[in-house]
Amino acid sequence: MNIDYASLATTLQSLTDGETDAVALMATVACEVHHADDRFDWTGFYRVTEPELLKIGPYQGGHGCLVIPFSRGVCGAAARTGQTQLVADVDAFDGHIACASSTQSELVLPVWNGAGDLIGVFDIDSNQPDAFTQTDADQFQAILKNCFAAVK
Repeated sequence: MNIDYASLATTLQSLTDGETDAVALMATVACEVHHADDRFDWTGFYRVTEPELLKIGPYQGGHGCLVIPFSRGVCGAAARTGQTQLVADVDAFDGHIACASSTQSELVLPVWNGAGDLIGVFDIDSNQPDAFTQTDADQFQAILKNCFAAVK
């Protein structure tokens, strides 16, 4: 399935317009994105809850890891570097944390609030190898920026 990013962005804009609560936004984005494409096996957020630490936030799919330090895994790398992580093969990623054994590829994007603070990461896992493209990464970066701009 190919995502209609324009339609997804419009839907998310209409659902989240004016919302400033980060958790409410995360829940809505995770749900809409998870159901937008059958490549997505697990879709959710890890929130920055204290320095150098991520904790599970709203998600869709099976269980996730409860706590991820910035120093570990794909999510930690996205939080630590502030850069999107596009991983075609999680087994080839040094320090990958296997929260679910079915995950084969992963896309993790840092999430910034309107003030420019890192508030979490958006993690999309796939049970398919090499499931994500740079287009996916670019489109989700734009969607996240728009959805979380009002969060302070």
